[in-house]
Order: sequence, then structure tokens, then C-alpha cells
Amino acid sequence: MRSAKWLTAAGLLTTATLVLTGCSAASSDDKATDVDLRMTVWTSNEDHLAMFDSIADAYIAEHPEIASITFDPLPFDDYTTTLTTQVAGGKSPDLAWILENTAPDFVDSGALVPIQEALEATEGYEYEDLSDAATKLWKSDGSLVAYPFSTSPLVMFVNNDLLAEAGQPTAAELRADGMWEWESVAAASSEVNSATGKAGFVIRDFDYTSWDNLASIWDGWGAQPWSDDGATCEFASDEMIDAFSFIHDAAFESSAMPGPGTTADFFAGESAFTVTQISRASLLAEGGFNWDLLPLPAGPAGEYSIVGQAGIGVMSQGENPDAATGFLAYFSNPENSELLAQWFPPARNSQLNAETLAAANPVLSAEQIEDVVVPGILTGVVRQGHTDSAKISQTVRASLDAMWTADADVPAVLQGVCDAVDPLL
Repeated sequence: MRSAKWLTAAGLLTTATLVLTGCSAASSDDKATDVDLRMTVWTSNEDHLAMFDSIADAYIAEHPEIASITFDPLPFDDYTTTLTTQVAGGKSPDLAWILENTAPDFVDSGALVPIQEALEATEGYEYEDLSDAATKLWKSDGSLVAYPFSTSPLVMFVNNDLLAEAGQPTAAELRADGMWEWESVAAASSEVNSATGKAGFVIRDFDYTSWDNLASIWDGWGAQPWSDDGATCEFASDEMIDAFSFIHDAAFESSAMPGPGTTADFFAGESAFTVTQISRASLLAEGGFNWDLLPLPAGPAGEYSIVGQAGIGVMSQGENPDAATGFLAYFSNPENSELLAQWFPPARNSQLNAETLAAANPVLSAEQIEDVVVPGILTGVVRQGHTDSAKISQTVRASLDAMWTADADVPAVLQGVCDAVDPLL
């Protein structure tokens, strides 16, 4: 029996951390038969689910003790809340996708079954091929507790047609001239908005609510929301003040980015630049314009790269942890990792090459993959997370509401963020 500190999720609890007490692996399933496995995912994409089903069917064919494997899509916006609600209600899945910003909660709480020894012992798994950078976030006491099935770099897509219409150089020309930096991007974005009425740069999925997506900008200033040990708020640091001053000016002074309440879809030709993950490249066919792919622009602190990650963990409250671990070893083996790379960039060093990634991303050129994608995966850092992530995220978001007005006092607002969030850290 064990007592595991669990997660605080929006809408699930208001003040206390949910504590589940029970047998973490309710019963040994070493000899279980007719096992039904369920894995929660946040994608409802039919192509994704069809691929998952094909992998599951192949595994079941080789393991008659497994009766079924079901992939259960949960809405992305409420994913963690729904997952923790299921666990609290005694209906835990056997496996679950884990969001990177909730990784500290899951990894540190005992919510996940250690999987490293099982993966290392699986014939043909080639555990040593997993990237150290990719697995770092998913280790507890030095041992892997979730598999990083997707490590996707944040990149900048560029609409060169809009830049030309506004009389601006292409992004490649800016880069060749040593001017691929945020200030140049903002200047070009402002000109695009003035000349065409279209948007300049867009941080996709930010929408003035998902504040941590702004890490794709503030990392260029060397800023971070809290100290490395998570104990002290750093929103009021000079670096963060400078980064938010840039963002605020872009939204309310230069019109380099859309302001609150305004949306612009790069892939529909509505903006000159967008920061997003390479998996969105499949949307480019809908735009019908001359586009390019570049790394994130440099900031005052220099060049940098950020990756978005997701892990798959075996839930300690699930009914079949051994069977679930066995399936995860199969799902993430070299052959299936290469198959999944079509949508989810792999964590395997041997597969981080133009040949594998070009097959998975036919819209991107080999040059773009070698020059932008592979270096982004190899050098990218993951956005900072924190335990009790849901409550902290809500607090920061509420405190930042005052930032999104034309007359906001940037340093004062950021100090207010620290005043509100420091007690939670």
C-alpha cells in the first residue's frame, strides 16, 4: 500500500491537494489474462487514432493475454482535469499522455510507475538510443517514469508573400544579413500590418490566456518565470520586464502582433509570421502562399531553442501496470517510434536525421529539417513547469490580465504577479 500525493487541477479542487490513498498497483497482473488496457490521449485526429489502433492490433496479435487496447481522447483544454477526476473516482486509465507543464506534478507525486528497467530489459528496445535531453523532464530520482513520445521544436513559419507586399526582405534575407532577431521581426511585422492590414507575428495558441506560450519570446531575453529550483518568482526580473515591454509595445504601440480579442491564422494567410511546432506544417497546403521555416529569432540574450514535449506514463493507480508497461515498451520501440514520427518527433538519437523526419514531414525540405528542426530538437529546452501547476497557472493568468491594456505599467504588473504567486511557490 502507498499514499501518493496527487495533482491539483482546475475545477477539481479549490484549495487542497488531492490525496489518493490505496494500492498503487492494485494487484499484480504478471499472469493476468483477458486484460483490457485504456490509454487517455488528447488527440481526436482520425489518422492519429488509426495509427495507434494499428500498433495496438499488432501487439494484441502477439500477446493473447491482452483482450483490448483502447485509446480514449479527452478534450485538450480540460485534459488534466478530466484525467485526475477519473483517477479520483477510481477509474484511472492504465496509461496516459502527460502534458509538459504538468510533468513535475506527475513525476514527483508517485503517480507514475517506474519504467526504465522494463524498457532496458526489452529485447531490441535500444534504450541507450533515447536522447538525454528528451528524457530529462521525465525522470524521478534518476529513473525514467514516462516516455517522451513527442519532442517538437518551436519554430517560426514565415509568409514571404506578405513581406514582399509590404516591401520587406524575406526572412532568409534577414537571417543572411545577421538580422534574424526579434526586433527585426517586430519591425517587419509592423510594416506588414500598416501596408496590408494583415497581422505581423502571432504566437500561436497564446490568445492572451495561455501565458506560458510567451516563453517562446522571453527565453530570448534570458528571462524565466521562477528560479531553477522553483522557489522564487522571477517575473519581476529586469529580463522579464524587458521581454514583456517588447510584447506590450508590439501589441499596443507598433501593431506588430494582434492585440487582445483579435485573431489571425497564419496558415490561412492572415499573418506574416507565426511561432508554433513543426507538426502544424501539414496546414500549409491550405494557405497557398510562398512560405519558409526558420528557427526562433534571437533575442538580446542570443540564440535559443524551445521544444514542446509530451510523455506517456503508466498510471500507478491503474489495474494492470505490468501489462501497460509491456505495451508501452512495444508502442515506443524503434520501429514504432519511426512510424509515430509522422506526427510526433522522436526521442531517439538515431532517428533525428533528415531521412526519418523528411518521411514523417513531407511538406518540409531536407534543408529545413537539417537546418532548423534537428538542431531545435537537440538543443531545445522545455518550458519551465512547476508542481501544483494548475493553481499556479491560474494565479499567473489572473495577475497578467492587467498587462493587456494600452496603459499598463509593465513593471508594476509583473511585481503583482510575483506578489500573488510567490506564496504558492
